Amino acid sequence: MSGRDVPERPSGQGHAGSPECASDVCLTCSDAAVAVTVLRLLDDDLAIVDTGHGKEEVSVALVSAAIGDIILVHAREAIGVVAR
Repeated sequence: MSGRDVPERPSGQGHAGSPECASDVCLTCSDAAVAVTVLRLLDDDLAIVDTGHGKEEVSVALVSAAIGDIILVHAREAIGVVAR
């Protein structure tokens, strides 16, 4: 371990096997992730999301996202589901 405190993941949320985030910082690179709302699911594990400043297309290949979910996105990749 690096000695950094790693936030615990909340239990009982999300689908089995789907990543859940307890922080707005990417645990992999320590960079900030952005909370966005899923507006529409597309083919090829992509989604249109509302960033609060406009719409963007992001990958949801690593999470089990549904329309209306709030997800954390880092580098156009969803890394966790924050709220359903």
